[in-house]
Amino acid sequence: MAEALPLQLMTLYQELVDTHLSRTPSAGPTGAPFKRTVRGKTYWYASDRTGSHVVQRYIGPDNEETNARLPEIEARREVTEAFERRCGDMVAQLRAARLPTLDAASGSLLASLSAQGVFDLGGTLVGTMAFRLYDAELGRRITRIEPALTQDIDIASYQNLSIALADDAALSLKDLPMALAKFGLEVTPSIDPKGRSGRWRRKTGEPVLDFLAPSFEEDQDLVWLEALGVWAQGLHYLNYLLADPIPAVGLYRQGVLVRIPRPERFAIHKLIVAQQRTGAGIAKRRKDLGQAQALIISLADDRPAELKQAYVTAMEQGPSWREAIGASLAMVGDEARAVLE
Repeated sequence: MAEALPLQLMTLYQELVDTHLSRTPSAGPTGAPFKRTVRGKTYWYASDRTGSHVVQRYIGPDNEETNARLPEIEARREVTEAFERRCGDMVAQLRAARLPTLDAASGSLLASLSAQGVFDLGGTLVGTMAFRLYDAELGRRITRIEPALTQDIDIASYQNLSIALADDAALSLKDLPMALAKFGLEVTPSIDPKGRSGRWRRKTGEPVLDFLAPSFEEDQDLVWLEALGVWAQGLHYLNYLLADPIPAVGLYRQGVLVRIPRPERFAIHKLIVAQQRTGAGIAKRRKDLGQAQALIISLADDRPAELKQAYVTAMEQGPSWREAIGASLAMVGDEARAVLE
């Protein structure tokens, strides 16, 4: 049985999530205004930080109109600094309690994606990085089975939702590829004849960013995510995982607000995809089954009804789903298997 976290830590984490959720998005620069002279003319700028990246944002020329806006910008800066101090203190306490954290490279990139609105536009963090956020969500140290940190970031979204959001220009995010390029990320070469790919990475290799989308065709082909302006790798069974995601905060600086799959669906989905691993993917199968087992055992105590409903929903999808789940249950420990069978 995974070690239970103290109630005060669970309460602290929920307060951190609620504080992020209740924050009003900034409508302009939040850094301290400063002047800069360019070719004999003076302009106002402000430095905004996203993760480890600092961006200087243009405010306007040094005139009465711009000067009249400075008190509003200064007030916004004070609100931002108060938010960062409060959340930074909570993150520090959670880190001190040895909850899983984000490494600097991944945390900085996730912070940028969050600030860009990727998770507001239907993006959901999946994969091992999402799994590491379930300790705080469930109040148990379940990620001890995952000793190796990963810098892979997997972002999944529905194609139809992306198209619907992109119909509203205020909600689309056409400049995401440009933002990724500023982080030193570039589309990786692929076998696609048009050079399309859902994978981005730095030349140094880390972090690796994969965009994913549900595939309902026989072939798991590339899918265009209109709202984000990127291609995504189509995957079977992903629609099940993405249903009704929940908010979570990754522990980096003052915290990074993301969305992750519901833990019960993550667990059952891992049972399914584990059977898709063949050849060199067998090592990943062991990881899938380990994550599923850890979640199932924890959920059996705290959220048995949600776990059972997720299991029933998956089993109702058809024989291929039932076959994959059954094969994986035969490979996990007796305790996890007994919960569902």
